[in-house]
Amino acid sequence: MKRTMGSKKKVSMQNIADHLHISKNAVSLALQDKKGVSDEMRYRILQTAKELGYGQYADKTASSGNVLVLVPERIMSYQDNDHFRFYHDMIWGLERSVRKRGLNAVIAPIDQEMEASLQLPRHCAELSYEGIILFGIVVKNYARLVWELDAPLVMLDSYHRELPCPVVASANTEGACEAVKTLIQSGHRSIGFIGPANLTTSHEERWLGYWSALQEHRLQLDMKCVLTYSGGFHDTEREIDEFLNRLEEWPSAFFCGNDRIAFLLAKQLRRRQLKVPEDISIIGFDDLQYEEESGLGMTTMRVEKERMSEAAAELLLSLKGNRNREMLRLYIPPTLVVRSSVFQR
Repeated sequence: MKRTMGSKKKVSMQNIADHLHISKNAVSLALQDKKGVSDEMRYRILQTAKELGYGQYADKTASSGNVLVLVPERIMSYQDNDHFRFYHDMIWGLERSVRKRGLNAVIAPIDQEMEASLQLPRHCAELSYEGIILFGIVVKNYARLVWELDAPLVMLDSYHRELPCPVVASANTEGACEAVKTLIQSGHRSIGFIGPANLTTSHEERWLGYWSALQEHRLQLDMKCVLTYSGGFHDTEREIDEFLNRLEEWPSAFFCGNDRIAFLLAKQLRRRQLKVPEDISIIGFDDLQYEEESGLGMTTMRVEKERMSEAAAELLLSLKGNRNREMLRLYIPPTLVVRSSVFQR
């Protein structure tokens, strides 16, 4: 039958395959939620299906126009300046990312009492919404409570492995590996690590990246120069002080799990009459750009917050139905920023 002028051609799986330069079979596997394609490719296929208007993905416009962004109150408060520094730009970047897609980001704070008593924000009951973005670090039981709402959910920046839901995070392991390789390429062979791997997946992954870089270059791991346990984020300075007091031999460099730890380490080293980077080099993570009293510029791995916010918004809107039980992980590579805290040996 001859098509009439102005009629719309039906989109097929082959159209999606041609658009992405992949096989039709890969498209079929992704659309049927079957194994055989990577998480990243599945995401690209679903997004392309939506853009081209394929089948049930066509004209999938949000009816309520709301996306709930659940945020622990501590990271929105000036009182916890370290968290605030890191998360402030990302929160509002996420709001912009959602808004430019024609939706409304409703920021819903979670205070400590709510988190401890497993109480959801009233928005979850009083508003209609298209999905939820769970932002930052929350305890596992609370994350599970949100996950069990059976609404489309994306966790941003942190996650719990026991909850198989979509996640957007920084590529912490790869970034840490690059940071340590930078120290190795600068001539360092004795490299310590400080980061609370017991508290968050991000620090755990950065510890793994540190270890991987040492293994790749066949450097010895000296656990006497490693601090991976913390009793809590507010104990960090005391723990670093006690750790340094126990050191019998100084490494020539440290990789730290974030910039806060890196600058606290530099402060403790100055108290011991050690200079950064002349005596000990340091690389951090996050790129918080603290105003450090010695004027030290910290070499670091910059977390690409804007890209993470964009990816979280896109991923949430690409979910069809209830896909909370998909182990979809999008890792955004950080960027090495070289400053003055690394000495070429």
